[in-house]
Amino acid sequence: MRRFEEAMPQAASWAGTPSIKGSTESIRMALLTFSLIGLQFTWGIEMTYCTPYLLQLGLTKSRTSLVWIAGPLSGLIMQPVVGVLADNSKSKWGRRRPFMVGGSLVVGLCLLVLGWTSEIVAVFISDPGMAKSCTIALAVLSIYAVDFAINAVQSSCRSLIVDTLPIAKQQLGSAWASRMIAIGHLVGYAIGTIDLVKIFGTTLGDSQFKQLTMIAAVFFNVAVGITSWAVQERILVSSKDPEAKSDVVKMFSKILKTTLHLPDRIQAICWVQFWAWIGWFPFLFYSTTWVGEVYFRYHPETNASESKDTLGDVGRVGSLSLVVFSIITFAASILLPFVVQSPDQDRRKFTPRGPPSITPILAAINNNKPDLLTAWQWSHLIFAGSMCIAPFVRSLQMATLIVSVCGIPWALACWAPFAFMGVEINRLTTPNTMLANGTSYRRLSNSTDDFTSSGSPMLRLHHLDRDLDDSPTSDSSTGETAGIYLGILNLFTTLPQFVGTFISMIVFSILEPGKSPELHEDGTEEAIQKAADGPNAIAVCLFIGALSAVGAAYATARMKAMMK
Repeated sequence: MRRFEEAMPQAASWAGTPSIKGSTESIRMALLTFSLIGLQFTWGIEMTYCTPYLLQLGLTKSRTSLVWIAGPLSGLIMQPVVGVLADNSKSKWGRRRPFMVGGSLVVGLCLLVLGWTSEIVAVFISDPGMAKSCTIALAVLSIYAVDFAINAVQSSCRSLIVDTLPIAKQQLGSAWASRMIAIGHLVGYAIGTIDLVKIFGTTLGDSQFKQLTMIAAVFFNVAVGITSWAVQERILVSSKDPEAKSDVVKMFSKILKTTLHLPDRIQAICWVQFWAWIGWFPFLFYSTTWVGEVYFRYHPETNASESKDTLGDVGRVGSLSLVVFSIITFAASILLPFVVQSPDQDRRKFTPRGPPSITPILAAINNNKPDLLTAWQWSHLIFAGSMCIAPFVRSLQMATLIVSVCGIPWALACWAPFAFMGVEINRLTTPNTMLANGTSYRRLSNSTDDFTSSGSPMLRLHHLDRDLDDSPTSDSSTGETAGIYLGILNLFTTLPQFVGTFISMIVFSILEPGKSPELHEDGTEEAIQKAADGPNAIAVCLFIGALSAVGAAYATARMKAMMK
């Protein structure tokens, strides 16, 4: 009880009601989550092209792995900090959207700098040696700036979903978010397979990488702008939480205190996420480079040293495998919600309607659906099995197959933790509903008509409001602490990436300490053949990630036992 009381925020007063433009539920959900397409598109471009880009500039793989500390470091700092700041923001534009718009502008600017680092450095430095070093430094700084800004946007986008949707719609919101992430991946990787220079000439830049950074900068801002336009937030008038202050020390103190006193269920979700992301880190950041290396090292008809744009070739080959991966992820994100039981379905006991003749069949299917926890557990095992094969792959087709299969577990990785977190956060902030420890929370309605617009093309949700004597008017989400709890979930997503970075650095230093023979300008056929004769360092990292995925499956099993 004491832990629950510490996590339970006091009531706050609000002005207005949250709303989403759109005449149907699908349109409203699409608009609410549309920003994630641009966000994931940008992540995809960075993860696909930036590793080979840095290798082409002359960094070794071990040093490149250190650059990718930017991802977990930015998530570790930005998401919980922005979460706390946004939770207590009293801006007339809402709590989340100002951070989304401001962060997207920074992301767009830094992407352009990243694409044109050589040209920017050349304006100020003429010495070739010094210019090369400065180009690397500026590229690394740009990657850090992109990661920090994009994490601020991501934190706000996720919190906006939790803030806006009622408890009964949290899984649907997470499922739509997963679909939009899959679409963002698919669009990004599909564009990466196209030779953009042949299509657009040099209008958007004289290389594939430059044109992609230009497109990503524009599309990211458009996507965030659409969601910001479509969603109307409540305005925080006053907060009764004595710790809800902008003082930096108190803010970090609150984050630490909340992290150390997480409710049991939220803590279980976080630990599953921790073990899962040790495995996902090398896959997301190095799979494109790995597929490209398999292509150049084990296919005798290829010749990297004769390629005019090796970076573009590696990116296109890797992107092709990730296109299939994204198609499978997208299909899974659409189909899985229909065949997997909702986290709170056991409470609502929903039975699908249909013609009387098939009602028993529909009821039997509904009653035998696997629950989301079971599906999440199996997804870890599928991912682990796929990654165990990686060190033995010697063909582009097999590498593509392994990457593609991982689309199913990735769909669940983008869906399950946020669905569970959305339910648990709103359990904590909705009074009188029964929790696992015997504490109760109140559900006034099981109606699925929360999104009925009553003739209006706009969705309006009724949240807790002081003007209504502090009584909830519907089964709705308050989301008062969504920012900090989702920020803490992100801590358990980013901390394992430090572990993954450390593991990758050691593996690369031992197995491939030199510069990439496929991408560096000094690479030769002899160097590529020598690399092919030994174990592939990235494949070894993927294999180690498989062991961590098994740990995630075990942690999910423990979480399942806790929730019975």
